[in-house]
Amino acid sequence: MRNLLDMDEALAGECFRVATRIAKAVRKATGCAGLNLFQANEAAGFQTVYHFHLHVLPRHAGDGLKLVWPTRNPPREALDRMAGEIRAALA
Repeated sequence: MRNLLDMDEALAGECFRVATRIAKAVRKATGCAGLNLFQANEAAGFQTVYHFHLHVLPRHAGDGLKLVWPTRNPPREALDRMAGEIRAALA
């Protein structure tokens, strides 16, 4: 299995069930105020060794970790077109 994109829905669901269990244990053990889950796929997603894994990141106020995406502000028409393409791909 190369990564999430090769995973069937049953296995993906099981992975998220386990991630939930681990996230609760991380919160209990660390007392963190929140959590982020991070999972990468393919080179454009910064995956360097193709496999599936999920990071459970405990978060604390002021921990310095920033999740930053550049602002793109595409026009509404482009967003609507992409949403339509995604809906069609789900069918």
